[in-house]
Amino acid sequence: MEDELPEGGRDRTLNRLVAMTVVTLSVFMAVANIKDDNLVQAMQLAKSNAIDTWSEYQATRTKAHIVETARVEMALIAGPSPSQAARIALATMDAEKAKYQAETPVLKAKAEANDAQYDALNTHDDQFDMGDALISIAVSLAAVAALAETRWLLFAAWGFGAFGVLMGIAGFAGWAIHPNALANFLS
Repeated sequence: MEDELPEGGRDRTLNRLVAMTVVTLSVFMAVANIKDDNLVQAMQLAKSNAIDTWSEYQATRTKAHIVETARVEMALIAGPSPSQAARIALATMDAEKAKYQAETPVLKAKAEANDAQYDALNTHDDQFDMGDALISIAVSLAAVAALAETRWLLFAAWGFGAFGVLMGIAGFAGWAIHPNALANFLS
């Protein structure tokens, strides 16, 4: 007569630990994924704003160059003693040039701020992405631990899961934890 094994394998304690591990990590990963998706949307908005502002900056610099060139041409055509209309046109061009020169640094600072915001959000997005990957590895290791009935695999899963949760918490809390070597390897 065959020995009857309890349902779920020999080591019910291991299976319970695996189940609790998988549930805990899956719930954390689901909540972190919501935050990560919101971060991605904010990153898209910041990048869109940066592109729009850099385009406006370039357009402003182009208009300033056109006004400068037109003013030089008008001054050459008007000669040493310009008419009243030419003086008014030259003064208008000077005012436009001053306006564009004043707008340019403001637009540049705004575009750089949008780029900086994107970079800051990207750091936290990387944290969530790394956390997601590490927790996925942990869940896979836990599943294999249950199948192979091996505790050391469960301990390895807990190690990956702990690091994944740490990365997720760092993303939520805005901590500066960012393993650059891993991020560079994965990007």
